[in-house]
Parts: sequence; C-alpha cells; structure tokens
Amino acid sequence: MNHVTPATCVALAVVLLAVTGCGGGGRQTLTVFADTSLTATFGSLGKTFEAAHPGVAVRLDFGGSGALARRIVQGAPADLFAAAGAATMRASGAPSPRVFARDRLQIAVPKGNPAHVANLKDLAAPGVRVALCAEAAPCGAGARAALSAAGVTVTPAGPDQNGPDQNAAGALTKVRLGKADAALVYRTDVRAAAGAVEGVDFPEAAKVVEDYLVATVPGTTRIALTREFVDLVLSDEGRRVLAAAGFTPVTG
Repeated sequence: MNHVTPATCVALAVVLLAVTGCGGGGRQTLTVFADTSLTATFGSLGKTFEAAHPGVAVRLDFGGSGALARRIVQGAPADLFAAAGAATMRASGAPSPRVFARDRLQIAVPKGNPAHVANLKDLAAPGVRVALCAEAAPCGAGARAALSAAGVTVTPAGPDQNGPDQNAAGALTKVRLGKADAALVYRTDVRAAAGAVEGVDFPEAAKVVEDYLVATVPGTTRIALTREFVDLVLSDEGRRVLAAAGFTPVTG
C-alpha cells in the first residue's frame, strides 16, 4: 500500500489551488462589438460597468456595423453587439435586439459656414463641394435617402469624395481641411468633431432616423453579463451619456 506523506499533501494542495485559480477564479472578459459612432459613449459605459463588476473586463471592439456583423457571422468571438441600423443587426443573426438610441442627419460645414449652406437644396448649388459617405456606411445610406426625399441631386466633388471606404470621419476630415464645403453625416458625428465643424439642421432629417440596437450574440456563455450591460445602456446613466453625445435615448 502506498502512503501519502505530508509533503505530498502540501504539493497536491498547491497544484489544486493553481488549477482552480486558472479556471473560474480569474477575470472574466465581456467582449462588446459596437459601431464606431459609439466609441465615446460605450467607452464611458464600459468603465462604469467594470467599476460595478469587480473581476470583469469589458473589451470593446469598434468598427463599421456591417463589417462587425460579418465578423460575427464568420464566428468572431463576441458577447454583445451594438449596431447602427436594423438591417445590419438582422445580418448578424443576433436575436431579440432592443433599440436604445436614435440619431439623425445634419449638414456639417466648416466653421463660419463660408458657402452659406442652410438646407439640402443649397448642396446642389453651383460651386458647392459636397462629401458623402460610402453607400454601405450608415451616413451614406441616410444621406442618399434624405436627398431623395428632398428631390435633390448632389454630385460629390472630386473622384474620392464618396469612395468605397469613406465613413463619417473621412467626410468630416474633408470639411475640416477645406476640401469640401459640406458633408451629410449624423448629429453625433458633428458633436464628436468637438467644434472643428458646425452642424446645420434640415427638416428632411426627421424622415431618415437611424436606430441603434443592441443584442446578445448567439453562442455566448456570458448571457447574464450581457443582460446587465444592456440594463446599464438603458438606465438613467446610459441615457445621460448617450444624450451628451447627441443621441436621442430610447427606453421602450
């Protein structure tokens, strides 16, 4: 019969503690895929969530909603998806999404509005250079819908003004650098520019409102954490952070 010595017991205990620590006792990571326009808001809410959940790290992965949806379908590890646009959310396959915010378009102009752009029709005036986002980007699809609703036809100035990869940041950069007199982007994009450009409201924007939705990604093992993060987004704190960024919070 083999006898277990006290020294062996101590060694076994150390091994068991190490194994346990490497398992459930370590930090958990909640991976959130979110549209680029949510960088500031979800960055703030992620820190709030971590402060309220010791041992949980929130990993935020930002990008275009369409690209993120494709990554989810291809099996990229994500627990939660916050997307711009219902169609993009459907493409991800994430079930039962909830609308948590809305955004609407503005005309972004350089400081002082040198081209005196006051409405969508002014974008079609001779000599006015307009930057549009790529059609695949939310600001691109929204801009074209708004222009169509107003019966306005705009030809972007320059061969790269609405390139296939141009997002709101690219369009705003052209306005800020004086390469465009105006761009059609969302109100939150103008707010995020921190005064580098000015925003001009127009009535047709009410007809083109972008919904922001959030949903748990199928297959995640962190369902409880994803639900708690959604609760934070829909809470008073979440609404305050979203409103400060220019979104219209939705609680329904």
